[in-house]
Amino acid sequence: MKRVALINDLSGLGRCSLTAAIPVISAMGVEACPLPTAVLSAQTGFESYFFDDYTDKMGLFTDEWAKMGVCFDGIQSGFLANPAQIEKVMSFLDVFQKSGTLYLADPVLGDSGVKMKAFSGGLLDGVRELVRRSSVCTPNLTELCLLAGDNYDTIVSFADGDDYNKRICEVARRLISSAYGNQTVIVTGIIHRKDSAAYVGNLAVSGSESFYLETPYTGKSFSGTGDLFAAVICGAMVKGLSVDCAMKKAAEFLQPAIEEASAENIDRNYGICFEKYLRLLM
Repeated sequence: MKRVALINDLSGLGRCSLTAAIPVISAMGVEACPLPTAVLSAQTGFESYFFDDYTDKMGLFTDEWAKMGVCFDGIQSGFLANPAQIEKVMSFLDVFQKSGTLYLADPVLGDSGVKMKAFSGGLLDGVRELVRRSSVCTPNLTELCLLAGDNYDTIVSFADGDDYNKRICEVARRLISSAYGNQTVIVTGIIHRKDSAAYVGNLAVSGSESFYLETPYTGKSFSGTGDLFAAVICGAMVKGLSVDCAMKKAAEFLQPAIEEASAENIDRNYGICFEKYLRLLM
């Protein structure tokens, strides 16, 4: 059985991070091995939550797994609370990232043009270094602009134009140019409006190639959808699927759950009810 290390936070409420990735990876027939960066009573979109920083414990996972001689077919990293955790992930990669290991970096830095609460220049520099080491990274448009040093407002000002995706591709390729090896950047949550209809798309960019896939946009966003998307991509590619096929699988899984959550007007902080759609991944 394939095995993936999942480096992310564990939030009791909110259907995100590890509580999203573990069931997805498991449903895809891949062993999920969590390494928590923090333990929270609820994800940070809620007004109040308990937060337990796991920075000092992350290295213990690395050491123990190394002693056991564990090998990973894939590694996925997500929310990191501070620059010190970047160093912990770097050390983990030094031990476990082999030539055949897929490393997916999901940079958690902000969304909709707004930086997250824990954002800092040091964190951005560290995440950039992780992205350089990744085989695949899955930033949203805000995170792509932060990583590549581009202006988010300038990019989205072209959202209604025919060359919007072309401009995003140019930014993604600037990011790829700094990578240490062959890399695919999948830009998530791109909103398009055409003839009074709205769509949300994901754009994969690799070298001179690109692949775009969109689905109808309900007008609502929910906690954890990015984590779910990244987990499907990681699980699918570890099992040998192409980027295009992995993106299609992720869309087929997420779209009905998002539509249901939108129709039922679920509080965005609680995330989508993805559990009953896990069968689509099997």
